[in-house]
Amino acid sequence: MPTGLEQMPAADHHTTTSGDRKRMLVVVNPYATTVSDKLKNLVVYALQARYEVEAVETEEANHATRLAASAAEEGFDLVVAFGGDGTLNEVANGLAGSGTPLSVLPGGSTNVVCRTLGIPTDLVDAAEHLIAIADNFTPRPMDLGVVNGRRFLFASGFGLDADVVRRVDENPRLKSGAGKWFYAYSALSGFYSYCLGSPPGVRVTGGDADGLTGATAIVQNSSPFTYFGSRPIELCENVELDDGRLSLAVLERFAQRDTPSLIPRLLSSRLAVPASRRVHQESDLKEVTVEAVANDGGDATLPLHVDGDFIGRHDRAEWSVEPAALRIVY
Repeated sequence: MPTGLEQMPAADHHTTTSGDRKRMLVVVNPYATTVSDKLKNLVVYALQARYEVEAVETEEANHATRLAASAAEEGFDLVVAFGGDGTLNEVANGLAGSGTPLSVLPGGSTNVVCRTLGIPTDLVDAAEHLIAIADNFTPRPMDLGVVNGRRFLFASGFGLDADVVRRVDENPRLKSGAGKWFYAYSALSGFYSYCLGSPPGVRVTGGDADGLTGATAIVQNSSPFTYFGSRPIELCENVELDDGRLSLAVLERFAQRDTPSLIPRLLSSRLAVPASRRVHQESDLKEVTVEAVANDGGDATLPLHVDGDFIGRHDRAEWSVEPAALRIVY
């Protein structure tokens, strides 16, 4: 499958200095919430003042991963993901272990990683920031979580949480137009649908939480879990992007009467979700496995997501961490 980089001139691998114009590849998701041709052209034009810039648009799922991997092989000094957290996830998967640094231009509706790292969420400000550090940027190591062979930067969910992501992904127009309110609606409708139905649950295998069961399992590589507008939603505790560990939260099975008390915890900066008696939280994990369990004891599958990107249904989720697998500029 062509990557779109075949026509670009090859470059020798080298370490740049302040006197060099660094080669930058901008991987653009043209379908991201706030991305347009006009914005892409303006950003590329501005960045060309300090970088040798190439921009390539993605055409299908996982195209960004192939583009990023090719850029690393060809000696680009920096790869920039211009899109949402899903685009960033694909680019990170392509660059993992290569040593080629990653940076971000926000183009999504939530931009969790941008906010977590302190990168401006305004596109103009983010581009100006990249220009300002062109002569002297310092890539920093960052851990990556891994689930069933797919890497993630901040969070992965198995079960009810991932079903909410699936609902959002199936309605891109509402996701783009209604933003956080569509996420809230999808979460509420998903919770109530769960209460009225009888879907499979999850069971932790191994470790201190061996045998623990619940409705959904979430593993984080950083905190917060996500944002509601500008408000961080805290779920797992004691986890950072560079501490070499993961944190697990298991949402227990709950009844419809529990939903009104859980939702305010998710949306309030004053109420910590781990304090809820319905959430089991465990930190300092290197790996953890969670299985889907049918109510009748038979085979079961559950939806799985990475960084808010639905990646199908699985019968188990096997999480681990890759310390310092990625270099990031911010």
